[in-house]
Parts: sequence; C-alpha cells; structure tokens
Amino acid sequence: MIINRLPVWLIILSTLFFTSCGTLLQKPLSAQKARLGEVTQAGLELKTLPKAAEALAVAVYQFRDQTGQYKANGGFSTAVTQGGTNILLKALKDSGWFTPIERENVNNLLQERKIIRSTRTQLGYNEPLNPLLYASVILEGGIVSYDTNVLTGGAGLRYFGAGGSEQYRQDRVTVYLRVISVRTGEILKVVYTSKKILSQSVDAGLFQYVSFKRLLEVETGFTYNEPGELAVREAIEKAVQSLVLEGIIDGLWIPIDAGDIDGEAVKAYKEEKEGLAQIDVLGKEVKDRRSKVALQMGSTSTLYNGDYPDADLRSGIEIGVQYNLKPAIGVAFHYAGSSMTAGSFYDAKINYAELVGEYRLLPYDVFTPYISGGLGFIAESEGFLNYNQVFPKANIGGGVEYMFNQKVGFRFALDYNYIFSDDLDNIKQGKYNDAYWRGNVGVSIYFGNTVTGERKFK
Repeated sequence: MIINRLPVWLIILSTLFFTSCGTLLQKPLSAQKARLGEVTQAGLELKTLPKAAEALAVAVYQFRDQTGQYKANGGFSTAVTQGGTNILLKALKDSGWFTPIERENVNNLLQERKIIRSTRTQLGYNEPLNPLLYASVILEGGIVSYDTNVLTGGAGLRYFGAGGSEQYRQDRVTVYLRVISVRTGEILKVVYTSKKILSQSVDAGLFQYVSFKRLLEVETGFTYNEPGELAVREAIEKAVQSLVLEGIIDGLWIPIDAGDIDGEAVKAYKEEKEGLAQIDVLGKEVKDRRSKVALQMGSTSTLYNGDYPDADLRSGIEIGVQYNLKPAIGVAFHYAGSSMTAGSFYDAKINYAELVGEYRLLPYDVFTPYISGGLGFIAESEGFLNYNQVFPKANIGGGVEYMFNQKVGFRFALDYNYIFSDDLDNIKQGKYNDAYWRGNVGVSIYFGNTVTGERKFK
C-alpha cells in the first residue's frame, strides 16, 4: 500500500492539517480573563432603530421560562436560561424607545425607600422622596418553547482505516412578547420570534499499519454547541425590534423624524414579514417555482437487459412536454431515439414514446427529488417514422431537479423499463421479458402561469 511508504511524521501532519488543525490552534491552553459579553446581530440592529420622539416608561414584572423543560442529560438543569427578565430589560434600554422601571423586585425598592424615609425623619429632614415613575405600558410574555432535534444529520467516509465524519443538530427556541396598555388593559400588540441553535461535531482519524508490527492511530476533532443564552438573548432582542417597528407602523408610538415612519428600517421589516409566507420552519425558502407547461430536452442513455450478454451503454436524444397539475404532480409525454447493443450479438436503433406521471417530494424547494412511472411503446427503428414491430412497455424510477430560476431547471433521472414481450431482440430465451435501464440528463424550460397549491410547512 502507498501509505506504508510514507514517513510517519508526514502522515500525522497531513491528518492534523486536513481535519481540524485550525480548531486545535484555538484550543484554550490557559485560563482566560473575563471580558464583555458577545454582541448578537439582533442586538446591533436594535441600536440602529429610528430614534423615538419620547421614550415610554415600561414595566416588566416577569419574563419567564414557560417551557417547563429540563436538559436531556442535565439532571434538574433547565433547558433555557431563567434570566429572561434581565435580558429583556437590557434590550428595552438599548432600543432607546423604552424607559424600563423596576417591577420584578419592587418590594426591595419599596423597603429601601422606607429606610430612607425613616432615616430622614430621625435626622430631622423633611424633604420628601421623589415619586416613583409609573408605567404607560406593561410588557408580558416569556420563552414559550424549546424544541430539540428539529433537524439532525451528518456524513462520513472511511477507507482502509482513514477517514472522518461530521454530525449536526438544530434546536429551536421561541419567544412571545406582548404590550399592554395600563389605562385600558388592552393588548396593543403581540409579536413572536424564534432562533435556531446549532450543535456540530467534526472528527477525523487514522488507524493503519505503517509497517510490520507498527500501528499508527491518530484522532482529532471538535464539537461546537451554540450557547443557549445567546440564542435566547437574540430572540428577545429581535422581539423588541419587531415590537418597536410594529408600533411605528400602527401609530402606537412616533419616531422623532416623521420620515422614519416609512423609512428604510420599516420597509426592510415589512419585506421580511411578507417573506415569512415563503419560509418554512427550517428556514428554507418555500414558494411556487414551476409553470404549468414545460419543454424538456436532454440526452438519454440506455443499457440493454435482455437475452444476450455483454450489454453496453448507448446514448441518444429525448424531447418531451410536461403539464403540471399541481406543484407536486406533473404528467409528461416523452419521445426519444437511441440504440441498444450487446457486444456482437445485438445492435439496433430504437425509438420509444411514453406517458409518464411524476411526483415531486419537495415541490417548493430549489432542489427536489421525484419519483416517476408510466406506460409507453418501444420499437426498433429503420429510419424516421419507419418502425418494426411495436411493443408496449412500463417504466418506474426517479430523479432530481434543480431549479436555476422559475423558468429553467436541470434534471437527472434513472429508471427501469420493462417490455411486455421477449421479442424486441428477436430471440426468446429464459423466462424473463426484455428490459433496459435508462438514464437522462437534461433541462426543463417552463412557460405560462405558475402552478400554485396548498403548502405544507413541516
């Protein structure tokens, strides 16, 4: 083996470099000092909101973890942070639209004011304390769900003891926030946001004999778990941002610059909100992508599977027209000219025509697999529209389609074609009818109105 001829040091260095050398260089080798907390993208956007004409006094009594969940392997440790109120108060302050007032531990505040008044009375001071601020609105809500394993997956490859693998998992935290008028008790606005939490593991290893009785074993890897507190904080900050912009749109509060009512921040928020109808729970864009009619063109490759041995792959041209009944369901007519061969025993030009039904598994995605099946006819060809005996056939298979845009898609398909006769190759032998495998590579060009349907968000 080639690996046996390589120096051991070269094998080790190559393994470390091509797997996770960069991660190993970031490995903490000593204690680190405290630093300021990380800044999230939502936190940055919060500070770029339009300026408020007047900050509203707002009271937050509790913003609790309402999931009731505990970590899977953490004993009685909760799945999400219990400090939601603190995070929300900071986000409100950072927005510049609200003046948070203490309500979560208001008893401590009142007790301290009693002590001040008592001390002043004993010292003979008669100046009263400033009155406490009262809230114009109250904010309520909480962390309502923490969904684990929303998406899991991975990939790996090993060959002769060398290889690596990667695994990932996505969790999801959801936050609801509502604003309530103190004067009337009316719920003025409700918003909710969610944030995905990523966990990822990458490892690589080598287990190989480099020489007689000398075994080399190398392992490296890393695991990354996105901090849950950061995810909760970003979801809360996004909720505050949404609350401010929703209030501007509905006229609940006014920016200092009247032009900000229809400014860039509001326009961007409206576009994001309108786009939610085309985004599923995994964050993928979901929309109607195909028109009702498509012209299909491409190459077809056939592999004979009949009574003769030594079959070889042959190519031809296929054209077709497809009509899409629904985003997931289409019907197509195909016509093609190709050939089939089996060494020196059989070589013939063929034509086939068929009617095929197609079911797309992910009809609203850019990349969708599909399954297909249909009926048709096949015949040996001696020229254009000059056929020998025509035989009925059936086919079943599948493929994938990638949509470059709403007008052009790239297709790859593979199917098995069963002929209801054993006479295509002019010989009857064995108990099975003639058949062939077929592969297609081509494009679909779509015309007409877009096919719409009921979307199922999973």
